[in-house]
Amino acid sequence: MASLHTLVRIGKRAYRRVGRGNGSSRGKQSGRGGKGQTARAGHKVRPEMRDIIKKLPKRRGYGKNRGRTVDGSRALPVAVSVTRLDKMFESGAAISWKILQEKGVVGRKRVPVKIVGGETSKKFTVSDCEVSSSARAAIEKAGGTVAAAHSSVVPKVKKATKPKKVKKEKKEAPAQTE
Repeated sequence: MASLHTLVRIGKRAYRRVGRGNGSSRGKQSGRGGKGQTARAGHKVRPEMRDIIKKLPKRRGYGKNRGRTVDGSRALPVAVSVTRLDKMFESGAAISWKILQEKGVVGRKRVPVKIVGGETSKKFTVSDCEVSSSARAAIEKAGGTVAAAHSSVVPKVKKATKPKKVKKEKKEAPAQTE
């Protein structure tokens, strides 16, 4: 059977009395360090990021200051110039994402490829890649073709949007007859 002298305290440890003289080891500044904001009761240090945001210039209007152009789920395309393709491929070559990967232009991950402007005199057949309007013009001017690209583009996740408010039509008052 347990005796009183064998019992062990299982709750919180005893509260330390502070500010009762230097002999108590919790005198003078009572374990709070030096003076200043952190030594006071109810001290709160503002988050540093909040001060940075406060100092940034703001734009007028609702929702203008949100980073809506930043989307982590969407992979940015790898830009490849037509001039670079001109140096890498022979005339009449078929260019696709797979072939660009084999040549070492893109890595192993499936990221979209966008062919951008430049000059070429060789015929290319481009497929499975996004193509800018200037690059398309340069390829077609040299006699090449550009197929529609859908598979290289990583689908963008749609965000939940608020339903649009529907305006209620006003009912016409019944005509009064006299």
